[in-house]
Amino acid sequence: MIRHHLLALLLLPALLPLHAEPTPAITGETEHFLYRMPSPDAPYIDTQRDNKAFAFKGTRIMLSEDNGATWPHTAEFPDAENITFSVILKNGSILFATREHLFLSTDNLKTHREIIVKKPDGTDYLPHTPVKADQPGWYFHSLDGEHCFEVGGKEMLVWGNYCNVIGGPVPVNIYYSTDSGHTVKLAYSFGQNPKFQQKDAPPTAPLLGDPTNTLIARHIHNVTYNPAENAFYAVTGDIDRGHGNECHWLRGTYNATADTWDWKLLISVNSNSRFKCGGLNFLGDKVYWIADANGPALANRHDRGIFVTAPQDITDTSKHTLLFNPMFESANMLLQDGVFVATHCAPASTYKCGIIWSPDMGKTWTQYDLAEFGPRSGCRINKKNTDGWFRMDLRKGWIDRAEVLFLKPKPAAKP
Repeated sequence: MIRHHLLALLLLPALLPLHAEPTPAITGETEHFLYRMPSPDAPYIDTQRDNKAFAFKGTRIMLSEDNGATWPHTAEFPDAENITFSVILKNGSILFATREHLFLSTDNLKTHREIIVKKPDGTDYLPHTPVKADQPGWYFHSLDGEHCFEVGGKEMLVWGNYCNVIGGPVPVNIYYSTDSGHTVKLAYSFGQNPKFQQKDAPPTAPLLGDPTNTLIARHIHNVTYNPAENAFYAVTGDIDRGHGNECHWLRGTYNATADTWDWKLLISVNSNSRFKCGGLNFLGDKVYWIADANGPALANRHDRGIFVTAPQDITDTSKHTLLFNPMFESANMLLQDGVFVATHCAPASTYKCGIIWSPDMGKTWTQYDLAEFGPRSGCRINKKNTDGWFRMDLRKGWIDRAEVLFLKPKPAAKP
């Protein structure tokens, strides 16, 4: 009997591989683009720029200089799986954040240091002490994927936090840096939203948000720059919960000499509106955006679609042109080289993983369902890398991190 057990143990390695083969990447194509999802065994590519990609896996952070083919720069970072934001700056520095902490590396990840956000008066802006230690909130996570803009001949980094969905309540802020991430400051802070405050907080704990601002929001969908006006635009969500509208369009101008901001409220709405949106893209004298309208239907419809108008006509709906109505909620869209790529919000769509595509500046539109990936919502869309691939997060539901997806436009067919 013992000899039979020994024989079985000796045969076991031949029956079971010593090292499981890595799960292969998923690839495919549609009429308009190729798509690729890296193996789940590969690093999670959190952002890209030109030929560089920043990723994490386990307790390591990584930098590639060949679009993720190799990862020559790695470093230990115990909280890597809690990274919620990252950006590769023009000078090669990497600014990245966990849920409530912000870090900068200027030497290809050999070292990194924490960056403390500054208030407009120069004092430190510190994260609150959470009632639940594992619920510090998402101070820096974004829904959009492009945050670097050429302003007055230099790069500005500007973004807002998409928060108050999971992870604990936090203030809703717009951040900026004019010195490649060495200094990050508050550009705007929304007020104290009664709906998104800590439960069971001690009486001495201050409410989250700017006590001097009566404008409240749940989170920020998109912040972007219009070079034609030298102005920034920010759009927010979500709904009137009895404390006032949370959906706004803001227009901000930055005075570089004084290092000050001037923000103006353009419009505030409830949830069933084309102004509940994201994916703002300015090109020439036009602004394009995609609506996230939801809530109770008015006249059996939601005011959704992909719209275009002149910036001066943003608040005048009679001067908007509806380019395409995907019929489902979306707040993510990017325009580059004449190609629009946008995504469905999976919980609100009959598509499992919906991709909205126009290869010709909005003249024609197609929707694809990459159903093999299951119910997924695309967000944080990055511009194409030097190999021609857009990158986006895929989220379970619309916020829980799942996978990364790459899309590569096919060459336009010759007439």
